Amino acid sequence: MTTSPSVTLSADDPSAVSTASIIWLFAFVVVAWSLNWVVMKVAVQDVTPLWAVAIRTGLAALVLFPSLSAAGQLRLPPRGDLPIVLVIALFHMVAFASLMTAGLVFVPASRAIVLGYTTPLWVAPAAFLFLGERVSARQAAGIAIGIVGLLMLFKPSSFAWGDETVLLGNGLIILAALCWSVSIVYTRAHRWVATPLQLMPWQCLLATVALVILALALEGPPPSRIGTPALLALAYNGFIGTALGFWAMTVVNRRVPATTASLGVLATPVLGIGLSAIVLAEGLDPLLIVSALTILFGIALGARGRG
Repeated sequence: MTTSPSVTLSADDPSAVSTASIIWLFAFVVVAWSLNWVVMKVAVQDVTPLWAVAIRTGLAALVLFPSLSAAGQLRLPPRGDLPIVLVIALFHMVAFASLMTAGLVFVPASRAIVLGYTTPLWVAPAAFLFLGERVSARQAAGIAIGIVGLLMLFKPSSFAWGDETVLLGNGLIILAALCWSVSIVYTRAHRWVATPLQLMPWQCLLATVALVILALALEGPPPSRIGTPALLALAYNGFIGTALGFWAMTVVNRRVPATTASLGVLATPVLGIGLSAIVLAEGLDPLLIVSALTILFGIALGARGRG
């Protein structure tokens, strides 16, 4: 019988984390984030999208504030980090999460995962336009291959172009991916004062306030009753998928080269498709699998080009 290696709760001391622990943490991130899509599909069957995201983000804040305080990492955001707090909170935690969750109402989780992970395809062109980053031939080829994979999902013979709800759901998730890319591009340009982990509870707090205001304005009062499956799904997403997942990925990012980390995370949509087929009984669509592998190959090719 083997035991998992212990991990200290500090993203600022990567040397204190063993190689074995990094492997365990990376595996945890992939599994946790794969399940995120599945459990949110369960949540939106009982809770409206904005309230679902507001509840899960608020739960994440409830975990992060006392955890960072106990670890001696809690501090007010420095003035120089206020822009990144706003951008990540509004574009990633509010816009991306809300649009993705709303899209899950109309789109199977397996398809949503593939569309959501097209984000890296939009990052390279945006970084070229706004940051002046050069796009290599390998990156350009990767983007082209990824877009071909994306277009496979919208073949006239296999996509219900006449169904407005299908168009809305797919459009919302693609728009979510674009919002995520805005957050990523700005993150590259930002000069960090505090660590990402130190800023996350404040981002969660700001996002929760914004989401509650939006939910009250657009969806009305919060749900008076939440079924057990949806409640468990939101608890998982807030505590494990968001709070612990982000902490674990922060530790991994400080020990693993960026290209390796970006390629490793590509296992997330692959596992997510499988979990959607098993947990939600969505089945395995051959076209979806081919499209997903094509998109992921393009992203991987582009990531290696950056390396």
